[in-house]
Amino acid sequence: MELPKYDLHCHSTASDGSLSPSELLALAKQNQIKVLSLTDHDTLKGYGQLTADDVDGVQIIYGTELTCQWNRRVLHIVGLGLDVASSELQAYMANLSALRLERARKIADQLVSMGLPDLFDAAQNNAGGGVVGRPHFARVMLEQGVVSSEQQAFKKYLGIGKKGDVKMEWPTLEDAVSVIKRSGGYSILAHPTKYKMTFTKLRTAIKDFVEVGGDGIEISYPGMTPDHHFHLLRIAKENNLMVSAGSDFHSPGHSWTNLGKYPALKSVEGHVLNHLL
Repeated sequence: MELPKYDLHCHSTASDGSLSPSELLALAKQNQIKVLSLTDHDTLKGYGQLTADDVDGVQIIYGTELTCQWNRRVLHIVGLGLDVASSELQAYMANLSALRLERARKIADQLVSMGLPDLFDAAQNNAGGGVVGRPHFARVMLEQGVVSSEQQAFKKYLGIGKKGDVKMEWPTLEDAVSVIKRSGGYSILAHPTKYKMTFTKLRTAIKDFVEVGGDGIEISYPGMTPDHHFHLLRIAKENNLMVSAGSDFHSPGHSWTNLGKYPALKSVEGHVLNHLL
């Protein structure tokens, strides 16, 4: 089966992307994408900002990217084909929004303890009503001249292991997979090689993901190597998992990715789109 051009993992200003949902759809049309899932972090609010004109010519797959916890590590699970009217899913998202707001306050407090001004309100404004994350603090720090680039903000203040990298008690992996399933969707482990795990550890995480009802894994996304693709494809087959792919697009300013751009798949056998289209 030949699939239409698609992207099943991207972000808008409803979370930490730099394009509004409408602008994102315009870019999708420009890039000749026929099937798109807007998978903002822990929110579905971006879909409410789209008009009929925005989506005309593009098939929308309702989705999100849920933050969860496995063995004290943060994992991201993409939910695809969701019933966005599900009251259970909406309640789950409301809880995640509260957790993210709490985390943003703690990030601001940590930065203040390092001698920076209180950036909480500015980060909220930068998020434009969407969920607040570290990228919003990075943008504000750049705007206020605290750093010379967003990359420096992460390197000095917000990156993994830095004071601004605040840990939270996110829902469990089982919680995330369960709410996706009960909302009529498919759960996909996002960008498996980006968690800084060995493949042995990753196989353990995927085994647990399968045991709680996980449906598939992303096997193509920017930054991965052909060797990674081969290993992930083999792991998917070994575990009878669906496969998916997406750009994890955030901003046109990120030269390493673009909407609809990711390494070509070796095969579309077992692709989640076979169940969604």
